[in-house]
Amino acid sequence: MTTHMDDLVARAGKVTTPNNKRSVEMTALDNQSGEPPGGSKGIRVRHANTFEGVPVPPRVWHVPGLVPGDNVTLISGDGGLGKSKLALQLCAATALGAPWLRRTIRQGKALYFSAEDDEKELHRRIDEMSVFYGRPISDLPGLALCTVEDGDTVLAATDHGGLVRPTPLWTEIEELVADVDACLIVIDAAADVFAINENVRQEVRQAVRMLVRLAARRQAAVVLISHPSVAGIANGSGISGSTHWNNTVRSRLYLTRPDGSNRDVRTLEVKKANFAQLGDDLRLRYSGGAFVNDDASGGIVGGRAASELLVEQMFLELLDAFRAQGREVGESTGKVYAPSLFAADPRAQGASSRGFAAAMARLFAHGKIRVEEHGSPSKMRRRIVRCDAA
Repeated sequence: MTTHMDDLVARAGKVTTPNNKRSVEMTALDNQSGEPPGGSKGIRVRHANTFEGVPVPPRVWHVPGLVPGDNVTLISGDGGLGKSKLALQLCAATALGAPWLRRTIRQGKALYFSAEDDEKELHRRIDEMSVFYGRPISDLPGLALCTVEDGDTVLAATDHGGLVRPTPLWTEIEELVADVDACLIVIDAAADVFAINENVRQEVRQAVRMLVRLAARRQAAVVLISHPSVAGIANGSGISGSTHWNNTVRSRLYLTRPDGSNRDVRTLEVKKANFAQLGDDLRLRYSGGAFVNDDASGGIVGGRAASELLVEQMFLELLDAFRAQGREVGESTGKVYAPSLFAADPRAQGASSRGFAAAMARLFAHGKIRVEEHGSPSKMRRRIVRCDAA
């Protein structure tokens, strides 16, 4: 009688003996992950004592505490709540080097693969992001938007033997990721790109493992968007089908709308965080085409140096945006006090007036901004301008 393991071993092209049974089993299991049979390189063994004196590799984060770098994060939420916009906002922030939900992030290039929205819809959303961040769309060469206008969007499918196999489209995406050199890859959404039975644990695990290997090879954060099932919404878990969606990813975020809340309010629940402590849920508000962290308790989260640089960058960006609107700001407290006006702007991403005041002082000290007088001799006023401004 042929067992399931015998079948896997036969596919792997191995012969089982008492001495190599463990190797064969591991090879067979590896082959379930969607790689061609015979592609396993075997088990890597290292004795723990050989780590003595070797520097411990730092944990890589794309968004500290929320989105690990070089690994996979799952963002789920019911339709219409804005999870795709939230992920696209993360892509824009990555390419711009701007905060996301008041958190410092890893800056770099991003790739957004949409199997749901067409190019026109993505154009509209990117325009909203541009207005929100006060930056022209021309500042986003580092964000690649991928759609499939005509044809199948499936990246992997289950074959007759129960193995999840990549499609030619998956190969195209891998090549595009390499060409873009993306440090963030968003795939929207799971139901459209994986032709699998989501109730079968092994199929779900194989599909996610494809993304895990992509993240490791490209040293990129991969974010997969998914829709929860009716049961997942009802019980608050936010998952659909097999629990292996949750078990295989390293971080899982669930976007919901609190009962009885304002229609623009959301909660981003941290359902899983393998590499960080489960923290408090984030209260978000949809404003100006993007989401802002609605928690009034603090400023930007991240390392101090990175946070200071980001606030300085936002100060300069808001200075440019205000001047483009004909709104002059000054360095002295009053109606046109720059730190107060900037902190009240929705594009400030939660940076405080005190934070902007400190950033303004640093920018003055570094010679990046200056004060100039303008107006008639009888009504002379002062305004802040960039030092490189004409």
